[in-house]
Amino acid sequence: MRSSINRPPTPDANEEPEKEPTLQEIINIKLIESGEKEKLMELLRERLIECGWRDEMKAICRAYARKKGRNNVTVDDLIHVVTPKGRASVPDSVKAELLQRIRSFLTSAAI
Repeated sequence: MRSSINRPPTPDANEEPEKEPTLQEIINIKLIESGEKEKLMELLRERLIECGWRDEMKAICRAYARKKGRNNVTVDDLIHVVTPKGRASVPDSVKAELLQRIRSFLTSAAI
């Protein structure tokens, strides 16, 4: 910090002010520290496999690769094409179950 007699100190360009973490960041940290995030991820994997979502996404990827030609498709292309469809097709029941588990965790963690 540089200071002057006539004005308050001004921060140097390389000094960043300490910022408070957002509520989302705090929740994410607590989920990771407790191991709950990994449990939620595993639950999500299981539910998506059970409802056929994973197989549906595989089929979309295969169809896209066949259409464009196997050697002309990159992972980035697949991600760009499949992500919107994948997010939109997650069953509401799976979303609701995960949301309930997160709410339960937040209540028990007293955040």
